[in-house]
Amino acid sequence: MRTIKSTEITEALKNLAIEKCYKIGDDILRGFDWALKNEKSETGREIIEQLKENAKIASQGIFPYCQDTGMAVLFVEVGQDLKIEGNLEEALQEGVRRAYVDGYLRKSVYKDPLRRVNTNDNTPAIIHYSIVEGDKLKIVFGAKGGGSENMSKLAMLKPSDGIEGVKKFVIDTVSTGGANACPPLVIGVGIGGNFEKCALLAKKAALRSFEVRNEDPFYAQLEEELKEKINNLGIGPNGLGGTVTVFGVNIEVFPCHLVALPVAVNINCHAARHGEIVL
Repeated sequence: MRTIKSTEITEALKNLAIEKCYKIGDDILRGFDWALKNEKSETGREIIEQLKENAKIASQGIFPYCQDTGMAVLFVEVGQDLKIEGNLEEALQEGVRRAYVDGYLRKSVYKDPLRRVNTNDNTPAIIHYSIVEGDKLKIVFGAKGGGSENMSKLAMLKPSDGIEGVKKFVIDTVSTGGANACPPLVIGVGIGGNFEKCALLAKKAALRSFEVRNEDPFYAQLEEELKEKINNLGIGPNGLGGTVTVFGVNIEVFPCHLVALPVAVNINCHAARHGEIVL
């Protein structure tokens, strides 16, 4: 049995959250270079160059990459042989709180969806837990912006809709909302499970690097096909037209009921702020 202190968790998460809101991932930086090589629109290439310059300035740690520093989403894997001194939930929420206060990140969370009063520290974060083997604690952090989140959708398709129905729903979702989500985008797709599981799969997929393909060759091929079809929509960088609308499409799947075919699309903006730590 291994023991870690809750204060260690708070400090590590705080540092991770601040870093990822200022310094976007290396995968996104490589995505910018890929976009410059593949974007046929002059305007689109100019936008990508501006995004690269913005990333360079933000990486200096003075200004966050985007003014919308999102709502914090955490996927937490807790090793069954790990003991935590203190309260894990409180430690995680405190890590997010300190990141947004000490890092001067925008506070975007309201206490109540209808009685709109700001919590002033960007908590509570949305936390998803799972118990795994081992004695480690893994935290995947995402700062999910409101604009891209608002363009996301879920559908309960009929099994008879099949793979073509799934493709159509994903493409239609990006087509109708993608320009408002600050493309080039990272698209998370959840297929299967039930109503809530499907949405969770899409969120998990959206926080995965677009450079990592699904382990199942069938779904890896579907990811590439959807990427190509979406990039043929002509939405382009910042929705001003072009050939690069998405960096990639990530798919996560789960078994489902015989009469069901749930599909969810969670759209991530070009910053796609995500990172992980293992303690």
